Amino acid sequence: MVANFMFPPAGFGPGSQPGAEEGEDLAYLAMPSGMRVFEPHTPMVDDPQAVAVAAGVLADLAKDAEGWTPGFATIRRDIADLDKANRAVVADAMGEGEVAIAIRGARKIDIQESVFAGVWRVAENGAEHIEIGAIPTVVLGSASDAVPEPPLPGPGVVNAPAILTEVLDHAGRPGEGNPPHVVNLTLLPHTPEDLDHLDRALGRGAVTILSRGYGNCRIEQTARANVWRVRYYNSQDALILDSIEITTVPEVALAAPEDIADSAERLAEVAEALT
Repeated sequence: MVANFMFPPAGFGPGSQPGAEEGEDLAYLAMPSGMRVFEPHTPMVDDPQAVAVAAGVLADLAKDAEGWTPGFATIRRDIADLDKANRAVVADAMGEGEVAIAIRGARKIDIQESVFAGVWRVAENGAEHIEIGAIPTVVLGSASDAVPEPPLPGPGVVNAPAILTEVLDHAGRPGEGNPPHVVNLTLLPHTPEDLDHLDRALGRGAVTILSRGYGNCRIEQTARANVWRVRYYNSQDALILDSIEITTVPEVALAAPEDIADSAERLAEVAEALT
């Protein structure tokens, strides 16, 4: 018994650690990088008079953003009457921001946030308009009408029924006063069969949102009202967080009120530079 205390534990002491030739640097998990940030951009125009209409649209958008009040209501401005030159100037000034949304249900709608947070370009059937707000209105009205029946648990399904019970319980009592409820699947024990079971039980909705900041965040609407699947990826496209959020729209997809106020100032600056 004494000999057991006279020898160092296995794996310690000389030779147990890598030498210089084997590499002494620690291998850290790659951190997110390449965050998309606002870059001021003023379209180049030869004749300001020729794009005076576009400058007026941008000035109007600045006033709309300044007058917007927090909430899900948006301010809509149609640009269908713009000619090709003025439409191109507005599109150039808008650019592409962090959030893109695709709606694929009874309606096919593509939405792109501009570089001005909370200013959205909404395209449907060849027509386009601009909305100012936290999220375009059509996203809120795209809940699925076909809700799947929860399947019976199959082999390998362990914790999915309990998770599903929690999700459906919170989804059944939505309201303005209720804070979002998040089920962090990354921290919960589960099997691959559990995830498959949850996917079948929740179904797929019409809305897919991609938010690009540090890495990517993919947000998918389920067929259950107010239930969203939210997955975060680092800059190496590795999944780092998988969750289910019960809320009207996940906060990561929403433009913040202070950002919209800032967009009002930036839009006004661009409009003034074009005149």
